[in-house]
Amino acid sequence: MAAGPMKMRASLGTGFTDVRVLMTHPMETGLRKDADGKVVPQHFIQNLTVKLNGKTVLDAQISQAVSRNPVFSFRLKGGAKGDKIEVSWLDNHGESAAIETVVA
Repeated sequence: MAAGPMKMRASLGTGFTDVRVLMTHPMETGLRKDADGKVVPQHFIQNLTVKLNGKTVLDAQISQAVSRNPVFSFRLKGGAKGDKIEVSWLDNHGESAAIETVVA
């Protein structure tokens, strides 16, 4: 199963910006077996990067312990309506995805 599209929402609060992003990804741990009893190889997001107006504000390393189709929510200090937020990830197979939105 390959990675799919992402969905993201960013909303302005008082002195902060809330961001919520859904990533479509299988997030295989390497411990599960398929119907034939063969181990399904590891396939998981390793790096997550968040940029605000082109500047990196969050750079995280993730492991295979995160569930399939993960949802990440975080709060950024500051922000303004119209600011551009970009979220991107890279997995252990070299696949990547990115999404952009503006703060509403």
